[in-house]
Amino acid sequence: MKKGYRIKKNEEFQTVFKKGKSVANRQFVVYILEKEEQDHFRIGLSVSKKIGNAVKRNQIKRYIRQVFHDLNTDIETGKDYVIIARKPVSEMDFHQVKKSLQHVLRLGKVIKQ
Repeated sequence: MKKGYRIKKNEEFQTVFKKGKSVANRQFVVYILEKEEQDHFRIGLSVSKKIGNAVKRNQIKRYIRQVFHDLNTDIETGKDYVIIARKPVSEMDFHQVKKSLQHVLRLGKVIKQ
């Protein structure tokens, strides 16, 4: 995932939280904010220290980035996404993470069936 596709600054995260809409399932909460001036999507990741040690949290973030990389053509552009991982993610492998993220993105109507 290129650096231009990531949300890094706290102000950008806060804007998505305040102005965006949220969808959730048991494993993830996704905040979605429309940005018409953008020609691609950006993602921000939040994995709490409650989920596991640094190795586990970084693994989860790599899984999420890989899912977005795999679904690159299916995800709507011109939006910012902030993904918050919940506790059950720590026991999931990549394929379960992908299935769960696809589910929550379908709930948000931002992924093509």
